[in-house]
Amino acid sequence: MSKGRQDMEGRRVVVTGVGLVSPVGHTVDESWAALLAGESGGGEITHFEPTEDFATRIACEVKDFDPSGVIAPKEARRYDRFVQFALVAAQEAMDSAGLEGPPPGVAAERFGVIFGTGIGGIATFEEQCKVLLDRGPKRVSPFFVPMFIPDIAPGLISIRFGARGANYTTVSACASSAHAIGEATRSIQRGDTDVVLAGGSEATITELTVAGFSSMKAMSTRNDEPAEASRPFDATRDGFVMGEGGGALVLEALETAEARGANILAEIRGYGLSADAYHITAPDPEGTGAQYAMRMALDDGDIDVSEVDYLNAHGTSTPHNDRTETAAVRAVLGDRAEDVVVGSTKSMTGHLLGAAGALEGIVCVLACRDGRIPPTINLKNPDPECDLDYAPEGARERPVRVALTNSFGFGGHNVCLAIGRWD
Repeated sequence: MSKGRQDMEGRRVVVTGVGLVSPVGHTVDESWAALLAGESGGGEITHFEPTEDFATRIACEVKDFDPSGVIAPKEARRYDRFVQFALVAAQEAMDSAGLEGPPPGVAAERFGVIFGTGIGGIATFEEQCKVLLDRGPKRVSPFFVPMFIPDIAPGLISIRFGARGANYTTVSACASSAHAIGEATRSIQRGDTDVVLAGGSEATITELTVAGFSSMKAMSTRNDEPAEASRPFDATRDGFVMGEGGGALVLEALETAEARGANILAEIRGYGLSADAYHITAPDPEGTGAQYAMRMALDDGDIDVSEVDYLNAHGTSTPHNDRTETAAVRAVLGDRAEDVVVGSTKSMTGHLLGAAGALEGIVCVLACRDGRIPPTINLKNPDPECDLDYAPEGARERPVRVALTNSFGFGGHNVCLAIGRWD
């Protein structure tokens, strides 16, 4: 007879597999090597032809993406690009964990999938709107709804791997996949599941989305320098650069992982979450909500600030976020902030919106595993109000005991995950 849920409270949660599709690589290994080398994924938009009417004509696209090794071509035509990213990342994560389905001895009902996305199948939505307007309602695809709804990604992942446990999507803008990882951790700690495939995906480099963010004046207009446009913490930053991709992590209860002799990559030590309750898009200038989320993650993992060696910042390259986040990090870490590398991998990948938390969570897992920290590129003119160590000169080699990763979303959503080295 299995243990009761009350007996499982407070279980340790470890990472046993990771998968990644990013603007700098189609796999974890490719992406990690590119990030450590400081390679930019920025370039001119190719998914559509932006005219001069578009203030922003650059993005960090996933180049030459071919999902046929994981998804049959006929199936792929019925899946939005964000779903394709999700399935390819999930397959790599499962392969990395040495799994084809529920681990031996784990019931399918105790294997869950929690995946985040900020927008879902927006490309499909735009395409089918055009079909409706140009050709009428009878020509709208019967696959339209299941292609664009945000929850279809975890649904299809569960079908692929026979996961019958907790299955849902978190939607909280740029905090979506960080929420997914945090909620997956809680699900295992509560005893609702033993294994969860968690992460997120996003594919929003479309006419409507780019036009919308451009109208908000949220994105960089450095169209002549796409590789240098994302410049977190730089005094000349002028907005974020949109990215796309997907990331997945296999999370397991420690006893489940040990029972099957899994290769443990890292541990999810803490999860903090809060709301700014301030403005629909602008961060609280005091960073109160961000501070609370970071402190909550540290408290949740019983982590002293002296253990923190790396913080993967939200670091969007927007004028307000970078300054506010720097102040919040200083408030939480105190004197320790001087010794922590506070990097932004968005300088290379751009902002993956709802998938950012998954990508950056994986970066923290790898930093803990390898003792290597990616740089923040394009930081040439330091902002006096952004005065921490952002590793602008290149990757750092140093042991990482605990890495924090911040994800903040429109609506005032704040998430911090604390990821610890596994010895």
